[in-house]
Amino acid sequence: MIEARHLRVLRAVAATGSFSAAGRELGCTQPAVSQQMKALEASVGTPLLIRSGREMRLTQAGEALVRHAAGILSGLTAAEEEVAAIAGLRAGRVRLVSFPSGSSTLVPTALAALRAAHPGTRVSLEEAEPPQSVRLLREGDCDIALAFRYERATPGGADGQGPGPVRGPVRPGGLGLADPGDDEWDDLVVRPLLKDRLVALVPERHRLARTGSPDTVAIGDLAAEPWIAGCPRCRGRLVQVCESAGFTPRIDFATDDYPAVVGLVGAGLGVAVLPQLAIDSVRPRGVRALTLEPAVRREIVALTLPDLANVPAVAATLEQLGRAAAPS
Repeated sequence: MIEARHLRVLRAVAATGSFSAAGRELGCTQPAVSQQMKALEASVGTPLLIRSGREMRLTQAGEALVRHAAGILSGLTAAEEEVAAIAGLRAGRVRLVSFPSGSSTLVPTALAALRAAHPGTRVSLEEAEPPQSVRLLREGDCDIALAFRYERATPGGADGQGPGPVRGPVRPGGLGLADPGDDEWDDLVVRPLLKDRLVALVPERHRLARTGSPDTVAIGDLAAEPWIAGCPRCRGRLVQVCESAGFTPRIDFATDDYPAVVGLVGAGLGVAVLPQLAIDSVRPRGVRALTLEPAVRREIVALTLPDLANVPAVAATLEQLGRAAAPS
């Protein structure tokens, strides 16, 4: 009989390449990992691992079992939570993964409300940017992933304030830029949270920050500036938007740390474009925020697997995330 604990250990060995590294990840000893792998091989009646130099390598049977392990473990998690709810247990466990600006803005409000309403529900939080967070969800390593993707847009949106949604081909030279992850959520349960607009940051002594200057700026007005870029996905989007406006940005600095981006801009080392949510998560000093025209937005969502969507603790967490993102 294949046991879930054996599958978790096998996945850890496959990911780390050794019994000792898997033991450190799982919080157990190397002999314990070895013993569980022997028990699993005895259950299936065939070798699952072979030693290759200093690393353990999966056999064909091992690869097949690891491939199915994520779905099996996800199904078991859903079954355990639903059975607990049916049995009347006021308890639950939710593993949440979020990108950094979501962790510091939406997540605290949502989890505080969740704890007040359901004090027995435990939530763990890890940080990861999409698409890594989406991959963690599909592999069974989290229950909810807070993620984002950029809207496909062209000038002259329905609100009259910027680009609107696009369907079908996009003409060269417009802002019809599809996020590479446009179809990556098709098999997931998607809970829309908010639309997060990109904002330009310039040093407070910049020509565009002078008293009396407009509060808006076109991306083309920053073409000659040195740039400070953010996370890899945001960085790629920045290059796309700038190239659609006819120039390639000169990126002098790139960092995943939003306070560092703000600090570099404040020191006069360049300009940046950040999501409003990221600016809300830091204390901007020495900078001026300008509304970017035409508007570029990213869609913030909470994702989960269909099997987990009806688990009470997961559903309650999704509900509180939605409330935290709602306009006050």
